[in-house]
Amino acid sequence: MPRRKSESPAHPPEERRNDIRTVAARAGVSIASVSRTINGLPTVDPKIAKKVWAAAKELGYQPNTQARALGSGRSRLFGLIISDIMNPFFPELIQNFEDTAVKFGYEILIGSTAHDPKLMERVIDRMLQRNVEGAAVMTFGIEETVIDRLAARGVPLVFIDVAPDAKGMSTLTVDYAKGIGQAVQHLAVLGHRRIGFIAGPADLHSAILREEAFRSAMASIGLPPPPEYIVRGNHTLEGGTEAMETLLRLELPPTAVMCSNDMTAIGVLHAAADAGIKVPEQMSVIGFDDIHIARYMIPPLTTIQMSCRDLAQTAFHALRAYVEKDHKNWHRDYQISTQLSVRRSTSIPSGALYDLAYPAGAGEQQRLAPPVRARKRESRPKR
Repeated sequence: MPRRKSESPAHPPEERRNDIRTVAARAGVSIASVSRTINGLPTVDPKIAKKVWAAAKELGYQPNTQARALGSGRSRLFGLIISDIMNPFFPELIQNFEDTAVKFGYEILIGSTAHDPKLMERVIDRMLQRNVEGAAVMTFGIEETVIDRLAARGVPLVFIDVAPDAKGMSTLTVDYAKGIGQAVQHLAVLGHRRIGFIAGPADLHSAILREEAFRSAMASIGLPPPPEYIVRGNHTLEGGTEAMETLLRLELPPTAVMCSNDMTAIGVLHAAADAGIKVPEQMSVIGFDDIHIARYMIPPLTTIQMSCRDLAQTAFHALRAYVEKDHKNWHRDYQISTQLSVRRSTSIPSGALYDLAYPAGAGEQQRLAPPVRARKRESRPKR
């Protein structure tokens, strides 16, 4: 007797795999149009691109980035090199860079160097292995290793503040003078005359530019700072705390302290609290960068804003314009503005109103004597 076939239900048919053909059929366009849209070519009609992405979303289609790279010969991958992942400024920068990259169909490869040459070498190795099409060097200084190895492979690079005069190199020039000048003017208008500055590392180009901008702004208002009012820090919380302790040991400490970055300023707030000094009643403090946490400090930190969004978006678009041969939108130099953001860590210095009543040039006896009130003239009877 012949064996009967299994009565079990037949296996369901295998689910059809989505690819650019199914996306093209759903969108009612050609396969070539789908390919050009997914690869981000600027020649695609925006209406067609909209149909393609709508169909891809409906089908749950995800482009295979490795296949795209093999087919087009492009990785659509940009490198982003930062110096200190522990500094809150850089995660904000990374987020803005990645958001922009994803929007234009690119991916990013992040490398943090911690100012360590060996780490930098490993970062460069990874980027060369992954065939990055460009790299944004957001370490606020030229890294010779980056130039020698990536530039030798024809990889376009974007630097902050300074870049070599070579093919594919762009610079994001930060206008430090504007924001730092506004901060100095702000303190001067409040009545501060003893203004200190905690600088950044001496080997960091951006830190040198910030210190120079501070000196220039102080000279412009006729208050060149004495040498002891400028203390070297290292752009960390600990560096800010130590530098502030140095300033507080002076016989006549400053009434206001400006800092080369916000991490330093937060360290200053910590040192002031430990010393029993109230901010801003007894000491005004200003930072630089305007990291997200600055507005949630106690008190909220007055700081100079250097927009992470502007830096990230400008760096990305400079790289994209170069690799896509968009000569009209690629430049060797891009300007990044700065702006003072006034919060509650600055105020009139203690004793300022008294100093206005008794100028510094007045004699000591006059300054200490109580104000003389005008006496009413006694009327005398007419003779």
